[in-house]
Amino acid sequence: MLIASRNRLARLQYGPNGFRILSPGDHVLCAVTGVVIGLDELRYWSVARQEPYASAAISTQAALDDARKA
Repeated sequence: MLIASRNRLARLQYGPNGFRILSPGDHVLCAVTGVVIGLDELRYWSVARQEPYASAAISTQAALDDARKA
């Protein structure tokens, strides 16, 4: 990771098997809680909604909430 990318919000494209960095940075924000997630700690996201999540529980809850809206 480049030094210039430290303490900077990254912009990512989420895919089914990983993500692609569109704008360099070292973290993203959880779409539900707003908590900072380091890119090296990012494990949960929605490809359909293009959102990162801090935990599996938060990811599941976001999916359930989205299904209820449909």
